[in-house]
Amino acid sequence: MFTPKIPPPDTAPTPGTSLVPPLTGLVHPPACTCHHTPTAPMAPVPAAAPARPAVRFTPGSLLVAAAGGTAVVLVVGTVLVSMLLATAITAASVAVCAVVLRSLLNRPNNR
Repeated sequence: MFTPKIPPPDTAPTPGTSLVPPLTGLVHPPACTCHHTPTAPMAPVPAAAPARPAVRFTPGSLLVAAAGGTAVVLVVGTVLVSMLLATAITAASVAVCAVVLRSLLNRPNNR
């Protein structure tokens, strides 16, 4: 049952052959099919003018951006503090429950 099953010599592949037939007759298309002729090298492109900043801030827009940033910080801070407070309250209530259960289980006759 655990001995290897060796195929008979007439079906075993020889070391020089492969079980996968070779791919023959494959012709890859050329990378470029536009059939153009090479031309003279292109002239160098002049350097571009220095770019202007994409966004210009006016005093009003700076005030709006500062107010928006402050609002985001306050909202995120409020959410994080409320989550921390909820965790602290849950931990305190679990601790109180543990102390009560411990006292009930350790002294059942002293009630």
